[in-house]
Amino acid sequence: MKELGSVAWPPVPVKTERLVLREPEARDRAAFIELLSSPEVHTYLGGPRPRDELEREMPGVPELWTGSFVVELDGAMIGHILLRRAPAHHRPAAAGKADLGFLFLPRAWGFGYATEACAAALDWFDGVLPGEPVVLTTQTANVGSIRLAAKLGFTEVERFHAWDAEQWLGRRSPVTPSAERA
Repeated sequence: MKELGSVAWPPVPVKTERLVLREPEARDRAAFIELLSSPEVHTYLGGPRPRDELEREMPGVPELWTGSFVVELDGAMIGHILLRRAPAHHRPAAAGKADLGFLFLPRAWGFGYATEACAAALDWFDGVLPGEPVVLTTQTANVGSIRLAAKLGFTEVERFHAWDAEQWLGRRSPVTPSAERA
């Protein structure tokens, strides 16, 4: 299994009909602080981080690592997508597999941007690491994320209790060249 870190990074920006997925830049710092300090965004993620703490600790170019995409609309960051390996201590069904995570600013909710951006990120992933499955974990209470996961082709693998809440783990089967022709 290839590590995500062995993928050439950064990729050429990924463009969709309305969005651009690109690597984080210094100009995204304020949007990252807004994203990570938002109570609405972190309803199902253990709560927001304090804004003053983020202002002190956030590096000049936030979240700069392989698999980290800024989602841009009309030149401004509206969200963040992260594809990374699930840690070994994670659920056995997820350990070592690519894990899809996403956060979008509340003002970007309800327009289909998350679906469009995540689909583009998964298409990119299928191109650089064909045949690899992807997992996604969210709280069962986060109905919107589960609905998005289903739109993206994730199916439930298991439910489990962690972080003081019931969690939903979904898996997306790998897309292979032979599966695309079928």
